[in-house]
Amino acid sequence: MLRFGILSTAKIGRQAVVPAIQDAENCVVTAVASRDLSRAREMADRFSVPHAFGSYEEMLASDMIDAVYIPLPTSQHVEWTIKAAAAGKHVLCEKPISLKAEEVEQLIAARDRHGVLICEAFMITYAPVWLKVRELLAAGAIGPLRHVQGSFTYFNREPDNMRNIPELGGGGLPDIGVYPTMATRFTTGREPLRVQATTTRDPQFGTDIYSSVKADFGDFEMTFYIATQLAARQLMTFHGPDGFIEVKSPFNADRYGAEEVELTDQKHGRSEIFRFPDSRQYKRQAEAFARAAKGEEAEVVTLESSLANQRFIDAIYRASDKDGWESV
Repeated sequence: MLRFGILSTAKIGRQAVVPAIQDAENCVVTAVASRDLSRAREMADRFSVPHAFGSYEEMLASDMIDAVYIPLPTSQHVEWTIKAAAAGKHVLCEKPISLKAEEVEQLIAARDRHGVLICEAFMITYAPVWLKVRELLAAGAIGPLRHVQGSFTYFNREPDNMRNIPELGGGGLPDIGVYPTMATRFTTGREPLRVQATTTRDPQFGTDIYSSVKADFGDFEMTFYIATQLAARQLMTFHGPDGFIEVKSPFNADRYGAEEVELTDQKHGRSEIFRFPDSRQYKRQAEAFARAAKGEEAEVVTLESSLANQRFIDAIYRASDKDGWESV
């Protein structure tokens, strides 16, 4: 069993990742760390975790864990990933793992220097729904892919929420823009060449709250928009001459209904629906990470993929400040 330590008591860990690790077949949570020992103990007791630490450094120095999961604010991801790697711990870090491509390069160097596994926690790449989309595209189910369309929006104007605080790495693109970009790259195996974009920032918070993006992948085009102050919506569509594929609840299945992929033919004469009512993508993520950490065969999100995705996001920011195409 790969023994995880949880670095902070953040909501995503409490609600999604820690229960998934505890449910996994090849890993377990053995420690929780917080800067407030009482909070660490409270979370440890909630999940029947045997050890609690009142500092991150103390847990990293412990021989009771093999790996850490990091759900800290985005601005702290790189710092603590490098510290964990230096302590000889494997790292599963919440997305986005960094805010700049050059920071991911620092993580690659740390991974290679210390001989540990470092992965960005993109749970969608382990979800059966996205594996099915990749399979359908590879099989030519819609003919040559010509266009990908996406949207990911929610409404949040809470001033104390980290998503609205620039110093903590807040903003729409880091929080949710990374999902349509990763999903498209993952399912197609292709990288964007250039982008056009417009981005709007909140006058009070200073964070980006809306982006509309057009990306050129060579053989196909991608358009998507994301927003943190629009009514909640999620959809991804892959369009070809022989049909199209719609992913009805692509990123937060538990919030927007069951994960479902619909394949429709050219003239709407036939459609086929693939449903995944219990994909447990966080559990699959934990198990794949544990296998890879042990040197077993497993498909995980590599730092090289994270680097390519961050370069995509960086290019969107640059394109938003100019009129015309920006090279990725």
